Amino acid sequence: MADRSSKPAEQLLLWAALALVAVIAALSIVGRRREPAPASAPHGFRDVTAESGIGFRMMFLPQEQGEPFKVNLYDHGCGVAVADYDGDGDDDLFFLNQMGANALYRNRGDGTFENATQEAGPLGLPGRVCVGAAFADYDNDGDQDLYVTSTRGGNVLFENQGGGKFRDVTEQAGVVCVAHSQTPAFFDYDKDGDLDLLVTNTARWTTDNFDADANYYRGAGDLWTHVYDPDDREANLLFRNDGRGAFTDATREAGLEGHGWSGDVAVFDYDDDGDSDLLVTNMFGMSQLLQNDGQGHFDDVTRQTLGRTSLGAIGCKAFDYNNDGRFDLFIADMHSDMWINFDERQAIEPHKKYRHLLGRRAEMYPKFQADDAKLLERMGLHYDDLLFGNTLFRNEGQAGFAEVSDAAGLETFWPWGVAVGDFDNDGYQDVYLPSGMGYPYFYYPSSLMVNQGDGTFADRAEAAGVEPPLGGPFLDELIGGKRAARSSRCAATGDFNGDGRLDLIVNNFNDRPYYFRNQFPTRHYVAFRLRGTQSNRDAIGAVVKLHLGDQVLVRQVQANGGYLSQSSKTLHFGLGDHDRLTRVEIRWPSGAKQILDSPTADRLHEVVEPIRR
Repeated sequence: MADRSSKPAEQLLLWAALALVAVIAALSIVGRRREPAPASAPHGFRDVTAESGIGFRMMFLPQEQGEPFKVNLYDHGCGVAVADYDGDGDDDLFFLNQMGANALYRNRGDGTFENATQEAGPLGLPGRVCVGAAFADYDNDGDQDLYVTSTRGGNVLFENQGGGKFRDVTEQAGVVCVAHSQTPAFFDYDKDGDLDLLVTNTARWTTDNFDADANYYRGAGDLWTHVYDPDDREANLLFRNDGRGAFTDATREAGLEGHGWSGDVAVFDYDDDGDSDLLVTNMFGMSQLLQNDGQGHFDDVTRQTLGRTSLGAIGCKAFDYNNDGRFDLFIADMHSDMWINFDERQAIEPHKKYRHLLGRRAEMYPKFQADDAKLLERMGLHYDDLLFGNTLFRNEGQAGFAEVSDAAGLETFWPWGVAVGDFDNDGYQDVYLPSGMGYPYFYYPSSLMVNQGDGTFADRAEAAGVEPPLGGPFLDELIGGKRAARSSRCAATGDFNGDGRLDLIVNNFNDRPYYFRNQFPTRHYVAFRLRGTQSNRDAIGAVVKLHLGDQVLVRQVQANGGYLSQSSKTLHFGLGDHDRLTRVEIRWPSGAKQILDSPTADRLHEVVEPIRR
């Protein structure tokens, strides 16, 4: 595929206030006992990065986001992916980098890690600006392959050779893409038993000025030219897997080109009809809810199903926040918060949703209301299609979705990614929002939104130990002689030390990661690791429903999601004080249904899809 970047940037007025910145069923269930956590464990998380063996640092491009700060997508940083790449039963880590090599860390089995990048092969890619990644067994051979996206450096598909080794098979597999790419997502959209690949792309926001020393195309100083210009927007790509290790471009026939400026994708069955639907975020406009018609095509049902969506959506996540057995949808809106100036911390009202692109200014001053309207007109957008701020869409079944973010208390400031998990094992899923801007902006904390079990969330970031950062809110190094605030971009979850509690991995901008080990008090849980036989081997798309009293808890094996992040494919349920389970239902991607009667609590169950005769 040809390079999708060509047009040099035009210079327009820089809006600093908007910176972007059995034997089958019976033997299919294998229990793996996890040692319970100490009863004396303190509440919350502890940052154990330094003692865990993780020595990675995401390095930024100093001529883009350093002292000569530019308004472009280089400030979005890089991702993190979680998977068991070596098949030893423990989840490992892969960090993406912007300037310098990516890093693969192997879990030693106790939640500590060792750098395995060099022996793994060419995963480092030090000469590319890497962005996101997703592990998946696309060839159904029993190990985790890896797809890496980049900014105009060419995306790469690595086939896992076994023994911890990978090789580049991009061209022979037919998945070449050179674009301003963001999120890769493997899922089986046509239900043929193998994983297809969706890649989201943004727009031509770099110039043709190539920096040979740093190996990157310099970003436009004025991003808004490319926001306004439809010709600069890049289409997403859907690659259909033929089941023999090769892919073909099926984007157009599937209707998945998108509207440009796509960032994150949530793959989930919102209408409970057995196939995978999509929510694709749009950084400057309406995100798209795309319904799978079961015949290889997706229909845009956004307006009639969701109504208005967040203007500046970055990360999204599908999860059931109220335990009614249906997938709700949360979207984090970063760009709607970019109206604030560098020194206007006092103007922030973090739990308020504004009605204009320019936020508080437009609501206070007529001049900014006029500017606000002109901006939207040039972007081809309308107020009636948009909300400004985070959105939580509660799934009400046949009645559709209701937007309830304000009532739920999920409006926050400067959020990028979304990581979801029942961190305190009380039976309700919580939300972590990596947040902040970094230099030249002031420090602003990330949020840990703890589910109260009554349809609302409360920010417990400080009480739970994820704020302030270990080492303080500012980097040790100065930029331009000034202090540079720390800021987070994406986060993923997994039980890395096998104690039945979900830990957090956060990749930060121009900084070391955070590895938050979970030290909430011990409560009951159950976990499931699924393996498909008739379905794709990873069981991506499988839905597990757990009946707990009068509640139905639901999880889905997801491709990735949350913005440039991939969490563990192991499904984790907190059970609170319940130590007995009555029934668990599994709907496999093939359509097969399986019932597990009274699975044991406080255990990881490995479940193999029954083979139909």
